[in-house]
Amino acid sequence: MELGTLLIVDDEKHTRDGLRLSLEDEFDVYVAADIAGAKEILKSEQIDLMVTDLRLGSENGMDLIEHATARPQPPISIMMTAYGSVNVAVEAMKRGAYHFVTKPLNIDELEIVIKRALRGRDMERENASLKQQVEKHFQLDNIVGRSGPMEAIFDTVRQVAPSRATVLIEGDHGTGKELIAHAIHNLSGRPKAKLTIVHCAGLSPQLLESELFGHEKGAFTNAHEKRIGRFEAADGGTLFLDEIGEIDQSTQVKLLRVLGERTIQRVGGNQDIKVDVRVVAATNKKLEEQVEKGDFREDLYYRLKTIKLTMPQLRDRRDDIIPLSQKFLGDVAKENGKPERDLSSEALQALMAYDWPGNVRELRSAIEHGVVMCNGNKITLRHLPMEVRMAAKGESLAVGGGGQIALAPGDDFNLHTMELRLIERALEKTGNNRTEAAKLLGISRRTLQRKLKDDSAD
Repeated sequence: MELGTLLIVDDEKHTRDGLRLSLEDEFDVYVAADIAGAKEILKSEQIDLMVTDLRLGSENGMDLIEHATARPQPPISIMMTAYGSVNVAVEAMKRGAYHFVTKPLNIDELEIVIKRALRGRDMERENASLKQQVEKHFQLDNIVGRSGPMEAIFDTVRQVAPSRATVLIEGDHGTGKELIAHAIHNLSGRPKAKLTIVHCAGLSPQLLESELFGHEKGAFTNAHEKRIGRFEAADGGTLFLDEIGEIDQSTQVKLLRVLGERTIQRVGGNQDIKVDVRVVAATNKKLEEQVEKGDFREDLYYRLKTIKLTMPQLRDRRDDIIPLSQKFLGDVAKENGKPERDLSSEALQALMAYDWPGNVRELRSAIEHGVVMCNGNKITLRHLPMEVRMAAKGESLAVGGGGQIALAPGDDFNLHTMELRLIERALEKTGNNRTEAAKLLGISRRTLQRKLKDDSAD
């Protein structure tokens, strides 16, 4: 493991030498007797942590800390002195010191402080790197889309992202609504603030209200302590409300108030709490139709759709199918511990021919299916899911309640192929439950297992 680099600055030789001897087994140690010598080392070496005395002859260690802190890659600074006082400690921290220790030094304690400081620095760097990777992933340049419909989406995102306007993203499941929400946040004026996500579907009205606005202690049964809601947690940043069409009428009223007044009240409380939150909402429902049916408040709908984006279905952006497939090939191969493979021309044609009712999410799943099922260097048609293979031949296959198969006119399968496709479809319909699939097909489970075994042996 790479050693951390330390710089010890002290005008007393026995202190410098003593610290170097005590720490050089654990760290790569440099020493300097004065500020000039320390500056030369800081200029020529990448120092992780500097320990400096307060008094360096006629010079002040505070000045050295200030100099070190101003460097492009500043070291962590620790001040040591025999003249410890609260005022000196406060001033050292103001100048950029991480910690303050008094002489005579306890080497064991100093080593603990140094290791803790370096661990904290490593964690900060790792978190910054991860955040940078996440932000890069959600930048528009990293969202695959070269088709006309996606370019129009990108243009709108670039225009509205720096504003405070509320954005409503509509689109079917799997069209990339959350990716666009991330892009809006990262291209906004608040990218360093947190993007907070709330999945509104599946939460009871009481849980959703508490999730959004928080609650006071004793507001309801089991509310044993005060809880900060997502609006407060997102203050200064962006709140992404996914599946906004699922919220109940009572929560709609409260959400309308927040958007209008920029204040919330916790459940069980009566204090107005100001929040500065940019709201991005998404839904797979057409909210305008929900309004007409009386399931969604018209006033809230108009508040949400200050800017409205409608995500295109994948079949309406076919120019993106191939570049998306190429991206997913690398992603899923890495996730599944498989070598990255190419797609054959017939596989590419099949991907282009299929209508993708599950949109981009289904395409990714199909590519993963191909990567997992392929043992060679190239994914061919036979490695793709059944429905994609059939689209390549212009075929249509459906399983009814009794297990019947319906084929499009002009089909010329052999019986074995038809049987295998019907079995695959039945397994898909039953979530790979072989017992239920056998019932659907009107055969025994043992017969189904035998047919699957015979197919794998081919």
